[in-house]
Amino acid sequence: MIKRLSKHGNSMALVLDRGLLDLLDIKPETPLKVTTDGECLILSPAHTTRRREALKAALKDGNRRYAKTLKNLAG
Repeated sequence: MIKRLSKHGNSMALVLDRGLLDLLDIKPETPLKVTTDGECLILSPAHTTRRREALKAALKDGNRRYAKTLKNLAG
């Protein structure tokens, strides 16, 4: 996907397609982390404490519910 920057006041804006936003579950209120490796611009959803805690809870629940099955698959 090739994109161009758009003038937005004294700044430049990158417009992202709805499909890409849906794929990454990015909504207007989603905080985004902007980093670089020196050559590339990296844009990713910022992992807030609330999201991290929800993930931990989901993992704990999955491990509790499927521990026996996971053990059988590993063994």
